[in-house]
Amino acid sequence: MVSERVARELLAAASRLSRDVRGLRFGSPVRYVYDPLDYARRGYASYVRAFANAPTRVLLVGMNPGPFGMAQTGVPFGDVPMVRGWLGLEAKIGRPPREHPKRPVLGFACPRSEVSGSRFWGTLAKRFGEPQRFFAEHFVANYCPLAFIEASGRNRTPDKLPERERTPLFRACDAHLRRVARALEPEWVIGIGAFAESRAREALPGTRVARITHPSPANPRAQNWAETMQSELCALGIWHDEETR
Repeated sequence: MVSERVARELLAAASRLSRDVRGLRFGSPVRYVYDPLDYARRGYASYVRAFANAPTRVLLVGMNPGPFGMAQTGVPFGDVPMVRGWLGLEAKIGRPPREHPKRPVLGFACPRSEVSGSRFWGTLAKRFGEPQRFFAEHFVANYCPLAFIEASGRNRTPDKLPERERTPLFRACDAHLRRVARALEPEWVIGIGAFAESRAREALPGTRVARITHPSPANPRAQNWAETMQSELCALGIWHDEETR
């Protein structure tokens, strides 16, 4: 059952994180910084209010918003067809103050697919059937709220930032992850990729943390991601092979 208390705590934590990173500055090659917890907060709020509950068994943590996913919808791994079609969510999305001309924010009108999000939510849709069955024991959040875009339009991930920029950013993100964990009380925290796992271990000492492969098309191990992800979670004892719809 969705918890109004948990939703309030998560939304308050997201608002605080957005404020905490607002004054940070990032140098070349980053030219544009998008914060969907700000301009796409209606999308994120609709996601939290629809699906947050506690205690949750598994908190899955991604890296940061993709330019055609959360940057457009406000939902982690937020591929538009999956958010609208499987999660059943849609919201009015604003615009960041500065946009790269090759990476405009079109909200739910964005015609581009987010491959990571399509793989991620598509796998869960096939396994669980209805989103409520997945969210009964799981929740998905991102570690870093910001998308970083280079002059060319290329996405730059937070692990590639120089240390002087990473340090204050990670401090704010660690604090936010701790607030999320307090609200959700997860039994497991699963980093989606090595970066998210390492940050979860740093931010949440004493918590049971593990990793699954990231579904990014840039990851050669993600070609058969649905099978890989399910086998990894089964190996951890979180999922079981006999589970079906």
